[in-house]
Amino acid sequence: MVSIRDVAKIAGVSPASVSRILNHDNSFHINQNTRQRVLDTATRMNYSKTKSKRGPKGKKGMAIGLILRHTAENEPSDPYFKNIHTGIIDEAAKWRLNTEVVFRMHDRHKDLDQISKYGAIILIGQMTDDAIAAIRARNKNVILVDAAPTLENCDYICNDFGKRTQKILDYLYKLGHRNIVYIGGNSSVVALDGKTIMLKNDSRAKAYSDWMRIKGLNQYEHLYISKWSMEDGFKLCNQMLSQMKELPSAIVVGSDPMALGVYKALKDHEIKIPDEVSIVSFDDVEMNNYLTPSLSSVYMDSSEMGKTAVHLAKNLMMEENKMPLIITCRSEFHLRDSVKEKE
Repeated sequence: MVSIRDVAKIAGVSPASVSRILNHDNSFHINQNTRQRVLDTATRMNYSKTKSKRGPKGKKGMAIGLILRHTAENEPSDPYFKNIHTGIIDEAAKWRLNTEVVFRMHDRHKDLDQISKYGAIILIGQMTDDAIAAIRARNKNVILVDAAPTLENCDYICNDFGKRTQKILDYLYKLGHRNIVYIGGNSSVVALDGKTIMLKNDSRAKAYSDWMRIKGLNQYEHLYISKWSMEDGFKLCNQMLSQMKELPSAIVVGSDPMALGVYKALKDHEIKIPDEVSIVSFDDVEMNNYLTPSLSSVYMDSSEMGKTAVHLAKNLMMEENKMPLIITCRSEFHLRDSVKEKE
């Protein structure tokens, strides 16, 4: 049941202020905008002073519907997306907002009519523009996380991996590296029917290609792209070693699971990291500190991305957003033993 404290937390005032406003205390002087915000919040949350008439927590209008990229079985293997989901759940609980999974993107049959009953919808991952438009037609309060749609009327939260890739390459360049290879996974979007549509490159691969060409290093530009697993990292690294006449001095890897496969392939060929090849990756999972040598990696607090999505959702549920927002979350590069200056 919704309490005065719940209304106060959402409205951003004290429980005592909520009580006096809802009881129409004429002696209580408060800004009219604040007063109206409290009244609107109480209405949206179905609050009633009569206990028997209180609406349940998360009743229509204040619950957040989630549309998830991964299946329940696959999500634990992807720490980036898993932490986004966890951040949403934790932040929503803090504000006593209910969350429910409406559907997962790869579900073939989706009950789109359910979308309209939620106060806001959060998509984790990217769907096609047509799919997003269909969702927005049923609920205008849509927030996309880890997405960069071409639609102009969307609120979305994205990472800075493209720019971070450029900064990493700048750093490697200062260390004397020129022959730099990129190993990563394909980017993709999901259609409304659940089918995956592969895209040419993700932001890291594109940033790598653009940077190599700007630096005039076209002869060293080599991309090895497949899926995002450790096995694919292993296979792609072996493919690179069999095809390239000259061993690259540095490899940028799109994810830590792939980097584990790269480590294994290089070890099998008795190639030393970082003496012969420097390695940089993305994700920065805890185990990177325990690899030999420890893996330099890019850290993104993806749980904070999820929490930020809840803040946007809460604001959208309270009042109409007149200007779509694009929020870019900044990553951090954690330098460890897998990188050294080229001799």
